[in-house]
Amino acid sequence: MARAGLGRAGGVRRGPGQRRPPTWEISDSDAEGPAGAESPARARDPVGERRPAAEALRRLRPGQAVRRLAVLVDPAVLEDAGADTLMEALHALGCEPRAEPQRPARSLRWSRASPDPCPRGVPPEVWAEDEPHVLRLLEPEEFVPGVVQLTQVCGPTCSVPWVTPESPACLHLAVIGLDTYLWSQQPTGPETQQPEHPAVTCTEAAVGWPEVEEALVHLQLWVNVDVLLVASWQELSQHVCAFTKALAQRPFKQARESGAFPFCTSGRWTAGERVARDGMGLRGAWWRQVRQLNRVSPAMADAVVSAFPSPRLLQQAYMACGTEQERLALLADLPVKTGKRAPPRRVGPDLSRRICLFLTTTDPDLLLDLGS
Repeated sequence: MARAGLGRAGGVRRGPGQRRPPTWEISDSDAEGPAGAESPARARDPVGERRPAAEALRRLRPGQAVRRLAVLVDPAVLEDAGADTLMEALHALGCEPRAEPQRPARSLRWSRASPDPCPRGVPPEVWAEDEPHVLRLLEPEEFVPGVVQLTQVCGPTCSVPWVTPESPACLHLAVIGLDTYLWSQQPTGPETQQPEHPAVTCTEAAVGWPEVEEALVHLQLWVNVDVLLVASWQELSQHVCAFTKALAQRPFKQARESGAFPFCTSGRWTAGERVARDGMGLRGAWWRQVRQLNRVSPAMADAVVSAFPSPRLLQQAYMACGTEQERLALLADLPVKTGKRAPPRRVGPDLSRRICLFLTTTDPDLLLDLGS
C-alpha cells in the first residue's frame, strides 16, 4: 500500500488552474515503474491512434496504391510493334512500367513499392513487394503445338508445356490472334501445295476450337493455369490494366478485413450511439432501437423509453408477468405525448406485441410485423 501511495503522489504537481485527468487508476505496474511515469492505459489517445490508421488506409486506397505498383515488362515483349499500345495504357493508368529481363521470356510481372515509413496498424503481408502473378505472352505458333501435345497425351502425369518446376506459382498465359491463325491454317483446296514437313503441318491443321477448348480445360484442372485469348494488343492492354487495378485494390481490402469483425465500426460518422461503461448513451441507443421498428414515431419511442429506460428493465417486467397475453399487452396503454389540440394517444397493442416478441422470442425466422 505504501508503494501504491508513492506511485499516486509521484506525478507532477498541478497549479490551481489545472485540472486532473478524468480517470486515474493505480495498478501494480504503476508501483513497479518509476515515479511519475504514465501508464499505457492513460497515455493512450484514441484520436491519436485513429489518425495513423486513417493515413495508412488512405495510402492503401486504389488511387494511391496504383502509383506504387510497377509493371515489369521483358524487353522481348517490347520488340513487337503492338507493345506501344500496352505501354501507353499503363502510363495512362498511373502505374510505372519498367523494362527488365524476366524469366520466363516474354512475360510481365508486378512489383509493389512499400511506403517509407510503413504505417502502423496494417498487417505486414499487405506491403509485400513482389506479386506472385506472371503473365507470359505466347505466339499462336508456340501455342498450337502445345495444344496438340495436351490433347494427344491425356492424363495429369504427362508433361505440360510452358510449365516447369521453376515456373512461378501463379502463371497466366496470353495468346494474341489465335483465331486468325487457325483460320489461316485451314486448307483452301486440293491444289494446296504440301510443305516439306507434311506430318507437322497436317497435325497443326487438324487443330480447331474443340481441341483448343480441351487444352484450356486440361491446363486449368491439372496445373491451375488460365489462358487469355485476345484478338489484338488493344484487348490485351485492357486486360492488363484491369488486372493491375485489381492488384492495387487488394491491399486496401486486406487491411479493411484484417480485423476480427471488419463490419463493426466506431465513431459518430456511422450514425450510431456510443454507450459508455457507466450507462451514458444507453437511453439514446435504446430509443434508436425502438425507432427502427416499422410505423414508430419519435413520440411513441419516447413513451416506451420513458417508461422503461433500458431494454433490461423491460425484460425484467416481461419476466414478472404471469401470462403471455399480459406480456404482449404490457406497453399497449402507455400514453403518448401529443400536441395540445390533438386527442390523447397510446402506444397500442400492435407495437406492444412487436416489442415483446423482439425481446423475448428465440425464433430467428419469426416475422414481427404482420402488416409487412
